[in-house]
Amino acid sequence: MDERDDTQQGSVVTGLTRNQGILDLRARIREHWDSLSPSAQEVCRLLGEITPEQLLYKSAVDLGAETRTSNATVVRALQSLGYTGLADLKTAVARPFTDTTAPEMRARSRVEATKGDLPNVWNMVAAEWVDRINLMRASFSVEDYQQTVELMLGAREIVPFGFGSSYVVAEHLAFKLRRIGRRARPIHSSGFCLPDDLLGLERGDVVILFAPGRLVIDIDVLLSRVRTVGATSVLVTAELVDQLKDSVDVLLIAPHSPTGLTGDTATAMVVADALIQGVAASDVENTVQSSHTLNTLRQQMGF
Repeated sequence: MDERDDTQQGSVVTGLTRNQGILDLRARIREHWDSLSPSAQEVCRLLGEITPEQLLYKSAVDLGAETRTSNATVVRALQSLGYTGLADLKTAVARPFTDTTAPEMRARSRVEATKGDLPNVWNMVAAEWVDRINLMRASFSVEDYQQTVELMLGAREIVPFGFGSSYVVAEHLAFKLRRIGRRARPIHSSGFCLPDDLLGLERGDVVILFAPGRLVIDIDVLLSRVRTVGATSVLVTAELVDQLKDSVDVLLIAPHSPTGLTGDTATAMVVADALIQGVAASDVENTVQSSHTLNTLRQQMGF
């Protein structure tokens, strides 16, 4: 493949063509070009020329159709370049795109990408769900998951925390944990009211913090309180690894949506469910006893 400058024909010259994710992709294509199969070269030729905006809203099926190959060929080509798949590449491309593009422009791009075709909307959303789950599985750490479950099993109280839409995940986790016999309470307050909820933290508690990608002062105050009382913290995030890795005890990765087609809490909910089932499976007798007690109380209520 000829080495091309971003200003040559075939590239759209905007601030986003200097997207580091795209530049890294093009560097990898140049590096691996001679070892790629002809079909993989076709895929890489297209990937090397499209803009970040175009890439974010294309599926492997789309790319396969445009290169007259297949979605499997697209995935194999990306793996030859060192990516785990298309979702991995989109994640690398999405961050600078998000940082440099106004929210209303991203919203327009997202809507226009669906072409107003409802079956296409369904397919795009479902495909991104699958991509994000696959990306999460590829980066999954069994050791970190096991450590988190063990911490939860030994906790005095489990305290899930999430702000904005992440509170839904925190509430879900606490609700399900109580059902299997664990002491749990979610924190969803923020600002002036947050300190009231932090007063209840004690040594032996485990705080599970759902924070996809936005670092706010509430998180700093919460983690400071965790350290002060001798509690333990688990961070479930997509973007805050570098900023918070030294401030928490365990990190669990929940990849965000590169396009906004699926909610940031989608993969976090998968993590929450895995934690719930991990705790339940590790303490079967307590889980069964709690289920029995719950059903007894329901019967007393006439349910």
